[in-house]
Amino acid sequence: MSLSCSNIKTPDNNGDLHFLHHTPHQWREGPTEAIGYAPKEETVFLSGGLTLLQDKLIEAALNSLGTTFTALPNPDFKAFQTGKAFGNRGQCNPTYFTVGNLVRYLQHLRDEKGLSTEEIIRKYIYITAGGCGPCRFGMYITEYKKALADAGFEGFRITSFDHEKGIFQGDEIEEQMLDYTPTFFITLAKAVVIGDIINMLGYKIRPYEVEKGTTDAALAQCRAIVANAFLKHTSLIAAMWQCRKVLSAVKLDRLQVKPKVMVMGEFWAAMTEGDGNYNLYRFLEAEGAECIPQPIINRLMLSLWEAEQSNLKQQHLPGENRPAVDFSSLKSRLLIKAGKAAVKTHFTLYAKTIGLHDYDVPDIDKLAELAKAYYTLECSGGEGHLEVAHLIEAVKHNLAHLVISVKPFGCMPSSAVSDGVQSLVTARYPQANFLSIETSGEGAANFYSRVQMALFKAKQAAKEEFEAIRKDENIPAKVNNYLYQPTNDKIGTAAALLQSISVLK
Repeated sequence: MSLSCSNIKTPDNNGDLHFLHHTPHQWREGPTEAIGYAPKEETVFLSGGLTLLQDKLIEAALNSLGTTFTALPNPDFKAFQTGKAFGNRGQCNPTYFTVGNLVRYLQHLRDEKGLSTEEIIRKYIYITAGGCGPCRFGMYITEYKKALADAGFEGFRITSFDHEKGIFQGDEIEEQMLDYTPTFFITLAKAVVIGDIINMLGYKIRPYEVEKGTTDAALAQCRAIVANAFLKHTSLIAAMWQCRKVLSAVKLDRLQVKPKVMVMGEFWAAMTEGDGNYNLYRFLEAEGAECIPQPIINRLMLSLWEAEQSNLKQQHLPGENRPAVDFSSLKSRLLIKAGKAAVKTHFTLYAKTIGLHDYDVPDIDKLAELAKAYYTLECSGGEGHLEVAHLIEAVKHNLAHLVISVKPFGCMPSSAVSDGVQSLVTARYPQANFLSIETSGEGAANFYSRVQMALFKAKQAAKEEFEAIRKDENIPAKVNNYLYQPTNDKIGTAAALLQSISVLK
């Protein structure tokens, strides 16, 4: 036994079996007593869980609509420990990180800001994702409420987005707390899309910065510019153009040989930028890699695609008295197509303005065509067919030297794909450098070790690719400007730049 283990004090109540004589009772989600909640105009909405940049842009965007909204801080390991302390056993770590982060924030309001527990419960409400799922996802809301009650915040309100039922409120909420108008959703989508674009540029620029920290400083300035545009209702296009100038001022050396690493997998684990995935992106960059994250717009387009497929199936279901033209189905199809067009239009407009030229909104139909031989497209759990399609696409189109699928320990939808289906994909594409890896909130050393082993192979491939290209002594200045984004058959940024120069000459 280790010294640390031998020094653990046995709890005073160890071996207490008094609960055996208690009468079992059904646990209920709702508060035991009626609570007089604050009206909508006095309510403070809390949320978080996207990237740090997007959480702050969403905060500004929703506050611009007259909603008092606060983005929670980035969940850290202490949040994970708090979640485990108040949550049930056997939950996946996104649950622990998320609910622990919420509990810690409410404790901060109570213990440091001086708000009473009653005032917090009455005035604050949390927005999260919910709904049915093939794993614990369907239990998230109940788990949150259980943990909050055990932490002393019984009756705290939670409102949830459901991917099948639209938007619903908890049983204890008698009125719709947010005005879910087209303006609300359009504003929210703009914040997410702009966050995606700036994040992707950040990952393209930061590995090649000459002076460490200048990219993060520029990104912080861009965040402030866009947030101010939301709050003051000024042009977002003008704000993105201003961000273009800020990012252009970052000095770069883009001829450094760095492997490109695509990160995908379970939505939360692949997207979070902190202890939830052991700071994977920063670790990869510190190890000399350039990261390719999966933007949230990919998941949004998949949701629209799934809704479209569901609509088409319902249209062909047999039934008596079915009208020749189902106008409700037709309306749904038109709304879905309009939604897809709006997302693509806004993304392209903002991306071109700030200078992201080499990324296109994914065509989910084409990705489905790549994946259908390996994955049943009717399965909508987790990331659907995207994980399989992204790996095949990365190999066929030379997009990355290494593909990492990251997920929480025991995540059924993602593990079934990356540990099961992807084994067949890698057998048929032996040139693929693929790593499936799990996070548990603990055990970072093993995680980093496995990433480093896969990264070594990626570094070798990037070096060989670069050295195979003829070098030219005269390197044009535009090479070190992020706005120059050549497209060719080379994977690495340095290799693609050299290849483009030789072609021009």
